[in-house]
This record gives sequence, structure tokens and C-alpha cells, in this order.
Amino acid sequence: MTILTFDGIEKSYGQTPALRGVSFDVHAGEIFGLLGPNGAGKSTLIRILMDIIRADRGSVRIFGEPRRREHLDRLGYLPEERGLYTKLPVLDVMTYFGALKGLGRHEARRASLAWLDKVQLTHVASWRVDRLSKGMSQKVQIAAVLLTEPDVCVLDEPTTGLDPVNVRLVQDLLLERRRSGLTTILSTHHMNQVEELCDRVALINQGRLVVYGAVNEVRRRHSRPEIRVHSRGPLPPVPEVASVIQEEDGSSRLVLANGAPPADVLSSLVRAGATIDRFEPMLAPMEDIFLHVVREGRS
Repeated sequence: MTILTFDGIEKSYGQTPALRGVSFDVHAGEIFGLLGPNGAGKSTLIRILMDIIRADRGSVRIFGEPRRREHLDRLGYLPEERGLYTKLPVLDVMTYFGALKGLGRHEARRASLAWLDKVQLTHVASWRVDRLSKGMSQKVQIAAVLLTEPDVCVLDEPTTGLDPVNVRLVQDLLLERRRSGLTTILSTHHMNQVEELCDRVALINQGRLVVYGAVNEVRRRHSRPEIRVHSRGPLPPVPEVASVIQEEDGSSRLVLANGAPPADVLSSLVRAGATIDRFEPMLAPMEDIFLHVVREGRS
């Protein structure tokens, strides 16, 4: 089910176009990757969604109707430019943000304490914000955004400044949101996180939507016709395979001939006497797709 639609969004700053007719849907309950190089228009699109700026043309629909100011209480937003009130205690700041989203003060306080526990920072509740390390501050801000369990949450580079243990913690929180049917838009340059977390993606370059779809489908669409095979012993030649490249891990990378279907390759290998332990089409990494699309757009 579609929860959010951008329809023909255009925005310019003076004579400089930032978005050029961007249209795509975000589905309910998914983790959606919003990708693009610096200056591509991602932040402009997010700010239009959050009603911080207005589009020149196009429309935003959310929850099945045109976006209105009252919808913003059901949206969460972690901007790239972080901001906490540094002279106040952590718990007071989080309680304040919860109240801004419609929670009563006592409810906001309880939710803040619960989320400090989730991000393993219960002990900093009484600390002033300026006492926090960079990683602690980042986790507090993430908790402040998520504590009201917004139906749609936009997170812009949420793992910046976090060590691998806390990156995993944040990823687990996003997966928990998905299991609860809540929607997350993840804006990131970490393509490994996109592959691991995201259901679908939109890649914007120079203000235009250039890639859109399910992550595995996007990877298949941009992949070369290659298969990785783990076998017992050398592989016999078959007509569907143009060349074989031996990998360092003992596997073989098969370059297919004339768009041969992988299932036909497997059948031919088995008929020719090969013993196959593992057989998998090779999907292009999202990082390679990102680099190719962006460089192609600049050529």
C-alpha cells in the first residue's frame, strides 16, 4: 500500500534547478532508500515533504490525501544538520521533543526513558547535552526522533559518527520499525546499509530520478551476465558459458554467452558431469550502480 507519493516535484533556487519533475511512491511498512550524490536534490525533496520549503510545481500525498500541516505530527525527521539544546539535561530535551509531537509531558518523559534504555544510554538522562560524546549525541537524537513512533520517519545519515556496534544497534531499531509496520526513509551514502536494510530505493542525480525500484531488481537490472559457482573439481565447457574466471576463494565466475538463462547453464553443467555445491547469479553491488549512474550523468 502506498503511504507517500511525490508527483512531478520541481524546485529551483533562482536560475538553478534542484528538482526536475521527480515522481515516486513509498510503500507502507518499508525501509526506503533515498540515494544520490551531494547536491543531487535529496535534502530539497525531504524539506518539501516536511513543509520546510514549498515546491514550485508538483504535489505530495501522504496517508492517501494531499499533505497538510497536521500530518507533520505523524512524521519524524532527523536532518543531516544535527541540533540539540546543549545546556539542558538530555531527558528534558527528549521530553520537549516528544511534547512537540503531541505527547503529554508525563507520557513524553516515560517514552524518553524507554528509548534511552533502547539506545543503551539510560545513565546519561540527567547529563547536560554538551557533556555527551559525538556518538552519544547521535544516539540521543535518533531516540528523540523515534520515541513517538512516527508513521513515517526520514533519517538523513543516521549512523554518522557511530562505531560498528552502535551502527548495528541503529539498524536493529529500523528493522524493528519495519516489523511494526512503520515506514522509514533512509537517506545515506553507505551502500552496504542500503543492500542490508532497504526494500526499495530511489536514486536522484542532478535533480532527476534516475533509478527506482526494489533493491534486488535494481541490482539485477544493472548486473553483468555472470554467475558464481562453487564446484568439486574443474568445470566442463558448456556452450552457454563464454569464459570462466577463477576466484581466490576457489569459486568460479562464469561469464554467460548471449544472455543464456542461469537455469540453462546449471542444467548443462550437471549434464556434462559437474558436481555443483553452490550456484548463484552475481548481483551488481549498489555502490557500483551508484558510481556508474552518477558518472554517466556527469559525462
